[in-house]
Amino acid sequence: MTEPASADIEALRARVRRLMPQARTDLADLVAIPTLADARQVDPRECLRGAQWARDAFAAAGIPQIDLVETADGSVAVVGHRPPAPGMPTVLLYSHYDIQPAGDHAAWSSDPFTLTERDGRWYGRGAADCKGNLVMHLTALRALGDDGLGGVGVRVIAEGSEEMGTGGLEQLVVERPELFAADLIIIADSGNVAAGRPTLTTSLRGNANVDVHVETLVGEVHSGMFGGPAPDALAALIAMLASLRDAHGDTTVDGLDTSGTWRGAAYPEDRFRGDAGVLEGVAVVGSGAIADSVWARPTATVLGIDCPPVVGSAAAVQPHASARINLRVPPGMDPGAAQDALVAHLHAHAPWGARVRVERETVGRPFPAHTDGPGYAALADALRAAFGADAEYSGQGGAIPLCTALAEQHPEAEIALFGVEEPLCNIHAPDESVDPGEIERCALAEALLLRRLGRG
Repeated sequence: MTEPASADIEALRARVRRLMPQARTDLADLVAIPTLADARQVDPRECLRGAQWARDAFAAAGIPQIDLVETADGSVAVVGHRPPAPGMPTVLLYSHYDIQPAGDHAAWSSDPFTLTERDGRWYGRGAADCKGNLVMHLTALRALGDDGLGGVGVRVIAEGSEEMGTGGLEQLVVERPELFAADLIIIADSGNVAAGRPTLTTSLRGNANVDVHVETLVGEVHSGMFGGPAPDALAALIAMLASLRDAHGDTTVDGLDTSGTWRGAAYPEDRFRGDAGVLEGVAVVGSGAIADSVWARPTATVLGIDCPPVVGSAAAVQPHASARINLRVPPGMDPGAAQDALVAHLHAHAPWGARVRVERETVGRPFPAHTDGPGYAALADALRAAFGADAEYSGQGGAIPLCTALAEQHPEAEIALFGVEEPLCNIHAPDESVDPGEIERCALAEALLLRRLGRG
């Protein structure tokens, strides 16, 4: 492939910069639509309105074949295609337009559905995750225009229920794999280790969640008359949950290998403390490096407990209690086997003969990217030109089941994750924001990638 000349890069950089006011308008329009894919909270017509907006915007940006496709979970995917010239590759550009709930609006510094600029950042629900990435795709396509794309084929997918995890798009991948056929798949639902530092996410942990229920008594009994000998279900559950971690905070599920190491970019402890909001004086737990813990090892986290609340609780020994446990599984570990190990561990560590019942959730498999193909090389070159720095390789503790589905249906395709969601974005929380510089630089990198591939 021919390397783009420096003058060409700077001309494209200037074109992207001129498009940033349009990008802000795009993002403001999208943020204003509350595209939460949960009919219990938001009228489904809002999600449809968001899908229609994305369809029309991508059509105007040069994707001639664009449709709305209903998926198995009732959500609507935006599916577009610009066919390649003979012998030329196709790149799939993925993002999602649905959002997490905004939660208590009083916890936000500004209205979550009004894009608001403060200190150089743009605030609003979905501004980074993932409407900012959708706008990034649009900006890259607009910067190139039809002439700049050359012969490269482009597919566009904008999902409508990613945040709900209901699997509609993954099922569509299985039912209609031809809609996703590409040589290089760009999953723009990730981000850089810090603003201005280009990063490719090459590893995703899977999950193997369970709900555990503990019973010890027929019903509540007076804690003064029976407390002590009477087996307390809540105390039994606490003991079982405590067995999932050792004194260092390492996960200790019987039979699970917790010695994995991460070979990519480090995650410095000071940056992790800031990203995670660890309180001053509170230790970071675990005996390995931070990157080992969050990207290369299994982790058990207690997500919730069902038991009497403090306010209104009676002086009684509890007969039953429940908890939900999230087990994150790194690449190389089978999530089904990991879930089996967790279930066996919980039964084995139940004290006093307490009755234990475990309900399993559907497992999500981890995803390791293969980074030695020509698409990755071209993307790394484009990121270097756009950011002025070499790309780093990072993991992500969360799961994106779509990546596994795509890898199964299109094993020949390269799958790369990058995007605008750096740590300060505060995704899934109040005051979510995006650095517009990340949109600009990522759009430039994507435009450079497409133009290079389009020139063969």
